[in-house]
Amino acid sequence: MSASETDTETPTEPISEPAPELADAPAAGMLRAMLLVFMPFACGYFFSYFYRSVNAVVAPYLRQDIGLGPADLGLMSAAYFLAFAAFQIPLGLLLDRYGPRRVQGTLYCVAALGALLFAKGESVSTLIIARALIGFGVSGGLMAGLKGIVLWFPLKRVPLVNSWYFACGGMGVLAATAPVEIAMQTMDWRDMFMALAGVTLVVAALVLLVVPERPNSTATGRLSTQIREIGQIYRDPYFWRLVPLMAVCSGSYMAIQGLWAGPWLSEVDGLNQREVASHLTVMAIGMIIGVIGSGLFAAFLQRLGFDLASVCGFAGLFSILGMFFLITDILPSRYLLWGFVGAVVILTALVFAALSQHFPLEQSARANTAANVLVFGTAFAFQWGMGWIIEQWPAGAGGAYPKIAYLWAFMAVTLAQVLSFVWLVWPRRNRR
Repeated sequence: MSASETDTETPTEPISEPAPELADAPAAGMLRAMLLVFMPFACGYFFSYFYRSVNAVVAPYLRQDIGLGPADLGLMSAAYFLAFAAFQIPLGLLLDRYGPRRVQGTLYCVAALGALLFAKGESVSTLIIARALIGFGVSGGLMAGLKGIVLWFPLKRVPLVNSWYFACGGMGVLAATAPVEIAMQTMDWRDMFMALAGVTLVVAALVLLVVPERPNSTATGRLSTQIREIGQIYRDPYFWRLVPLMAVCSGSYMAIQGLWAGPWLSEVDGLNQREVASHLTVMAIGMIIGVIGSGLFAAFLQRLGFDLASVCGFAGLFSILGMFFLITDILPSRYLLWGFVGAVVILTALVFAALSQHFPLEQSARANTAANVLVFGTAFAFQWGMGWIIEQWPAGAGGAYPKIAYLWAFMAVTLAQVLSFVWLVWPRRNRR
């Protein structure tokens, strides 16, 4: 893959202008956008990632209280991803038609209901339904924020502001690690989810009451036309060149970081619960460093002459390298290993910036959610499928599964990453 590689699937020029406030007074407009747009959505995105990741720490308590096996635990956790993915296409239509404030503010109320039901759950089926409600409720946490960023920030700042936004999700991951384990010493998981329900309602009110509406920014015309435009997005060769790599790399990261990293650390590496939480904390810190640095990573490679598609390819290589290090355990420190995995496996989220530059502004939410369907559908398949693979081996006397079971599960998602990278770089014929 070289900087001079001819890519005939050239992105179209984005149809977008900066918000009037930003054009007239850049510094004041940026500050206003940060306070009134970025921060409310970032608070919601923080809890979206917290909900996504917390099961890696509370899984032992759920196993003890409810009696979940690996397949049940994987399905229960993955219900978040299934509901999340199922709503992405309607979400994109709603965001483009009604704006991110009203749509996501309402959805966070559903997430609060799911957290309340999870706190009251006494069976696997109840926890699955509650987890699905949470996933449905936070399904716009990323897309609504990215839509708000495109609406209120200059296009040249979008990759940088996106990286800041992703970092807020990383902070949610960080909060769902060692702090949760510490909190489990003074409360149980039910009390924690009751508190989360209340905080999520506060975030919903913040989004609904603080975020402004940008005039003339919503899609107009017939709903049927908007739906047909989704078909155009899914027929776009540039979309299908880039998105599979992000779907597989991000999906594997979500499946591992959100659940299977914890059992790997405890059952393969033999760590106690406090040590597991500390390693997950390092992984979360690595993710924050990775997403903050992703903008600089992209800018550096673009200055060398690489387009965004090639930048995403390099991100995919780093993701595969991180999984290789994890499986082979060749790094001298586990903390270094998990920090590196956290930093690199999420880099392929740069695909969102590439899509934002390829599609017109009025289709931006639908393009991103069209990609997110594949990302979260893959995450669901990986999180559940890894549990299924692990359960093919008999559990030991203490209920732990052998190392070979986890190795096969982790190698399966690594192979999927390699295949998606080959798909990205495979030579293509010239297209008009």
